[in-house]
Amino acid sequence: MAGMLLLGQEAAGDAPVLSLSQAIQIALENNRPVNIAKLDITKSKWEVAQTKTKRFPAITTYLFASGNLTSPKFTFPAGSFGIEKPQSFDLSHGITGYASVQMAQPLSQLYQIHLAIREQELSADLAGEQYKGKRQSLAANVKQAYYAALQTESALEAAQAMVRQYEETDRVALDYLNQRSVLKSDSLEVKAKLAQARYQIIQLRDTLETQKEQLNELLGRDLDTPFRTEPVPPITPAEMDLKVARRTALEQRPEVKEAAIDVSRADYDRRLSKAKYIPDVGAAVHYLDPINTEILPQNILSAGVELKWDPFDWGGRRDEVRQKDASLQQSHFQLQETQAQVLLDVDNSFRKLEESRTLLEVAQAGRDAANEKLREVSDQFKHSAVLLRDLLQQQASVANADHDYEQSLLSFWNAKAAFEKALGEE
Repeated sequence: MAGMLLLGQEAAGDAPVLSLSQAIQIALENNRPVNIAKLDITKSKWEVAQTKTKRFPAITTYLFASGNLTSPKFTFPAGSFGIEKPQSFDLSHGITGYASVQMAQPLSQLYQIHLAIREQELSADLAGEQYKGKRQSLAANVKQAYYAALQTESALEAAQAMVRQYEETDRVALDYLNQRSVLKSDSLEVKAKLAQARYQIIQLRDTLETQKEQLNELLGRDLDTPFRTEPVPPITPAEMDLKVARRTALEQRPEVKEAAIDVSRADYDRRLSKAKYIPDVGAAVHYLDPINTEILPQNILSAGVELKWDPFDWGGRRDEVRQKDASLQQSHFQLQETQAQVLLDVDNSFRKLEESRTLLEVAQAGRDAANEKLREVSDQFKHSAVLLRDLLQQQASVANADHDYEQSLLSFWNAKAAFEKALGEE
């Protein structure tokens, strides 16, 4: 068993070290959901470019060709153009039809097109903020996954140290058993404790492998990619003042910026609805060329002004504007609600971080006291000053203190990641 544990340590030692900053950078580059959100920005920009093309003239071509099923004639009655008798003329022979080209330049519609472009530019900005939100959520998830793996590696080291303690205790207990200084049941209890500690190492290694696979998935790479975590400071300096944290969050959180963009979009949407009162006026050039005709004029070219307007809509435009007014008010309320939720999140994460920092200090003190007590009891046991049962009890106390410390450390790191996310940081 000891050989298997050593082999596992050597295999883990061969893996490259992956720092937290490297993990976040790899995730931001390779994570598939983040890349999907990034492509939404590209799509939004092309939508803006497409809308901008509506500022230019619209050119329409049309061709109609047909064969007459009858022999069309045009008859001039008597008296027309000074003729005495009616005269008939063939209109066309064979394939007939016409070709037309129309070019219309929007004029009054340019204002609506401008509003539509601005609204779509805001949609592109919104996609950018959503992309930032995805990046920040991903960074927070990577931190939590990294900290979980780091905590398990730390717990694994503590468990391996405990195994060595039990192995030494087992060796001493066997010597005392040969000298009939301890009971055989005491020696067997030590072996049971040792077996349990070795089993815990197997559990921790399985947990660590699962956590590494989950982290590799977040990083967008093969699940079996080997790596080792890099130790981070067990505790960091105290955070900024709460007022500064609140101000920073309101400036950086994507949710707040998204809500503000929604307000602007609702305003432009309302202005677009009001712009429908403006008649559609544009300059137009039409060209018409009849094909294979004898009476109709050829190459007809005309230019003028086009106007389109529905004067009576039975209050439809007015009702639409009122609907947009309500939507604009909703977006203002949503912005205020989002800001309040962000401030609540910052306040709560700030307090949780302070609590976890204090709890970690308590756990560290308890761990140091338990380890010092174990050192003292181990020395006393070697000199037969205490019973084996006292030593086993203290070793169990150290194991519990190590577990409490590891859990407190993980809680602190998670609280730290949550606070950074609340501030809108990656």
